[in-house]
Amino acid sequence: MRYIDSELNYCPQCDEEYRSDFATCASCNITLISGTDRLALEENQKKKLSERSMDISPDDELANIRKGPLGEMKQLQAVLGAQSIPSLVAGEKSNCGSGCGTEMFLQIKTADGEAAVEVLAQEFKRTTSLESHDLSKINSVFDTGASKTNCPACGCKFSTNSKTCPDCGLCF
Repeated sequence: MRYIDSELNYCPQCDEEYRSDFATCASCNITLISGTDRLALEENQKKKLSERSMDISPDDELANIRKGPLGEMKQLQAVLGAQSIPSLVAGEKSNCGSGCGTEMFLQIKTADGEAAVEVLAQEFKRTTSLESHDLSKINSVFDTGASKTNCPACGCKFSTNSKTCPDCGLCF
């Protein structure tokens, strides 16, 4: 975790740091929060994490959130555990349940679903280096029915007659 200076402002979305005379994030265009507020938010998060039980009882309703090889599921289980989100790695009913099948399930309490999805999304961004990319155009759609469209990778506007973005070269 990086050092938070109470005299500076921070973007609550991208985590960028600004001098105290800045009020809006240049990248996200949202209102900055003070370092003092940021520290209070982090303390609140730490308190929530410390209060969360790591026990999973037979009465807890579980949900499968990932399926994959045992090693990958164990690694994701460790990521969740670091954020105080309890999880289990379980095999399919068709295998012996001890990891002898090819695919395993990562299971969490359904109540922890939103938190777990957010943690795993952040881990994906971190491990794929997507956290350092501009993802603001990610929800753009290549609409073949339109005369012009936006590239989801770079945001360039171009004719749908072209099957590659003239700016970044992304193929459609």
